[in-house]
Amino acid sequence: MRHNKKFNHLGRTASHRDAMLANMAVSLIMHKRITTTLAKAKALKKYVEPLITRSKDDTTNSRRVVFRYLQKKEAVTELYKTVAPKVGDRPGGYTRVIKLGTRQGDAAQIAFIELVDFDDNMAKTEKTAKRTRRSRRSSGKKNDEAAKAENAVETDNAVKVEPTEETSKEASEANAKEDVSEAKAQDEKDAK
Repeated sequence: MRHNKKFNHLGRTASHRDAMLANMAVSLIMHKRITTTLAKAKALKKYVEPLITRSKDDTTNSRRVVFRYLQKKEAVTELYKTVAPKVGDRPGGYTRVIKLGTRQGDAAQIAFIELVDFDDNMAKTEKTAKRTRRSRRSSGKKNDEAAKAENAVETDNAVKVEPTEETSKEASEANAKEDVSEAKAQDEKDAK
């Protein structure tokens, strides 16, 4: 019976599961993001986060412990030289799992797992995000005034459409074509 055993076995034997998670952890450390199934991504998160926590303390013993799990010297070096300094001040939560939908062949849920501090796209959007203040208005009178002020701001911010060079060229070409067709029609009438 599997009472109180929370770890997902992923339909594999223990040795196969350990080898798979070690390989996936190496790929995650080397590439900073991998795409896999949701269940494997969640299992990998539980597997790799303690290793990243251990990598904050760069001692011979901690390197040996991490190597015991990863079994690849290049991955251990990458973890200690690039990943650990970047996550040194973070108290946990080094990875992020984002769902991508389902796989077409077998409808398995697909997700990607990435190291949080290495995702430049998310970091840029978080910095450029604009904060807005929300306040409650107690009386209806103030709400009416606020609505009028918003309408005034919207009309001030209305986009003015000015013709560009391309649109003016297109318009002049269209007018020239109309003139040519009118001239041809006039010539045909005169010929008859």
